[in-house]
Amino acid sequence: MKIRIISAAIMLLIFIPLLILGGVPFALLMLLISLIALHEIFKVRRKEKEIPFIMELLSYVLVGFLTLNNYKSHALILEIDYQLVAFMIFAFLFPIVFINDNKKYNVDDSLFLVGATLFIGFSMNLLITIRNFSLLYVIYIFIISCITDTFALITGRCIGRHKLAPKISPKKTWEGFYGGALAGTICGAVYYVTVINTNYNVILIGFITLCLSIIGQLGDLVFSAIKRHYGEKDFSNLIPGHGGILDRLDSVIFVVLGLLLFLVVLI
Repeated sequence: MKIRIISAAIMLLIFIPLLILGGVPFALLMLLISLIALHEIFKVRRKEKEIPFIMELLSYVLVGFLTLNNYKSHALILEIDYQLVAFMIFAFLFPIVFINDNKKYNVDDSLFLVGATLFIGFSMNLLITIRNFSLLYVIYIFIISCITDTFALITGRCIGRHKLAPKISPKKTWEGFYGGALAGTICGAVYYVTVINTNYNVILIGFITLCLSIIGQLGDLVFSAIKRHYGEKDFSNLIPGHGGILDRLDSVIFVVLGLLLFLVVLI
């Protein structure tokens, strides 16, 4: 527990100042995180099959471009560089023909690279975009994710009896799920109507925040399913007591993506 607390304190000392500062420093932090996250995905994948080095290297380059796409803009413009996405699809699919060896590189490998690169790059780019628009919304995202995770753990340990998804995450319970959702919704909604928009409909923001809390918990389970599929407990041991970057940001990534569904009514 001591190591876990120390690691968390160090992470916060690095992350919070750069988050507050925003701009290029925060974008570079997100770039570093996206590269580490992609490395962790490749690490667990290697238990099943190696991907050619040149293809992995290409994925790192493309996830970097995706993460930093339009990173200087302060307008909430949600767009993807479609030329970059088209190039990525060609770059990962065409080598199947030229390598011409399913044991070395096949369609499953190429689609895995397309999915992993787009998923990580788009998520981190979205976090940069939201931060450039408003620090307050990033805080809203982290409040929902962190409070939900914390109270899901506490509630599950104290009164958890009914397993939520035992084949994916044996320790998670329905009681923890409800406890986390309730706490995350209350704290997130209160923050929104007292800091971001005091005139916003409380019932509507409560509903939106509840949806985001649930999405975050489902995202946590998705990442647990990935680890379970590859027989790994953590994505890496980069952060002592916590696992890897993806072990810490799993629910945050999905809350960020979930926020997209409600931006029209929130902004």
